[in-house]
Amino acid sequence: MTSTTLVQAWTAARDRLKAAGVDSPVIDARLLLEAAAGASRTDIITDPHRRVTEEQAAVLDGYLERRARREPVSRILGRKGFWKILLKVTADVLSPRPDTETLVDLALRAFPEGQAFDMLDLGVGSGAVLLAVLAERPAARGLGTDVSDEALAVARENAANLGLAGRAALLRTQWARGLGDATFDLVVSNPPYIPSPDIDRLDPEVREHDPRLALDGGPDGLDAYRALAPEVWRVLREGGVFAVEIGPDQAAAVTALFSAEGFDALQTVPDLAGRDRVVTGVKNSLGSRLANP
Repeated sequence: MTSTTLVQAWTAARDRLKAAGVDSPVIDARLLLEAAAGASRTDIITDPHRRVTEEQAAVLDGYLERRARREPVSRILGRKGFWKILLKVTADVLSPRPDTETLVDLALRAFPEGQAFDMLDLGVGSGAVLLAVLAERPAARGLGTDVSDEALAVARENAANLGLAGRAALLRTQWARGLGDATFDLVVSNPPYIPSPDIDRLDPEVREHDPRLALDGGPDGLDAYRALAPEVWRVLREGGVFAVEIGPDQAAAVTALFSAEGFDALQTVPDLAGRDRVVTGVKNSLGSRLANP
């Protein structure tokens, strides 16, 4: 790719990604151009004829080649925006998705600004949900658990970069193993929920680049929820709230698992596309902080 302008580079990159079958060629082309050329979105709009150097064009060409092979933008750039924060992401963590922001929204509705509470994120990964909530609720403290040392290292770096290391603890353990009873006011989780036979049919961006540990929910996709339901009940305080992300056809099954443990005020919350995305409820609804989303 020879020297060109920002707008020419954006147009060519968009067309190249579109031809490769990428779902969002306009946005992806812009993000990759911004990173390669050291430009902002404003620069592209207000100074579209700014020259792109040959060195910058070569970097962009490499980015586009990787994206055309269906490597996610977040993997190429090593970062991903989520809610109102920017996260480092690596091959060791699930790339956070807008659907998961439903968990954050629900948590913030349940615990108003200024209220102190203790939060637990089971399977914390990059720290996306835990850190997004803590960034919005300065009186809160949180703990994230994960079985992956590599994922915890990513979450730890993200917490430090966001200035949240003092309120976000991280622990290597299986779900809530080893944690005290009735310790938390809020428990959240985005567990693996893809049925094992379905993983090979996922988009290449997910199938080939997200860690299988964060995807594989067992033969029917429900293994994690069977483990989580009793543990969440154990570690939640009376009146505490839980919220777990689900696949769009899992609401009834996941609700039944948590109902069997004794949770009440159970409800399913859709994402912005209207698909079932979160099952939430309380441990003893009397005095619960959960509000209707």
